[in-house]
Amino acid sequence: MEKSNNYWHEMSDSAILETIGQFLKETRLQQNKTQQQLASVAGIHRFTVVQMENGKGGTLKSFIQFMRGLEQLQLFQHFQASHQISPLELAKLEQSRRHRARNKKKPNKKSKSDW
Repeated sequence: MEKSNNYWHEMSDSAILETIGQFLKETRLQQNKTQQQLASVAGIHRFTVVQMENGKGGTLKSFIQFMRGLEQLQLFQHFQASHQISPLELAKLEQSRRHRARNKKKPNKKSKSDW
């Protein structure tokens, strides 16, 4: 079942955690892995697997380890930040970039005046 962006915006934080937990559990079961097998592969405790599958949270690091254990890291490709720069902005940046190094100017020593 495909969920639209509006659906996610309408959900509470705990509902999102439960939905993610269901995804994690279904994916693990499709791969025919026990909680203990996944925990061993992912380098996390079985209790963490149980908590995450039940939508009770966990750390972001545990989530990444969980996804790595399920071989689902490709889902993170949407998190890559990309900044597209226009050709005009690129030309301005190129103009402002330094092309040469300059010697530092020595401070002028003021001569004593006879006044």
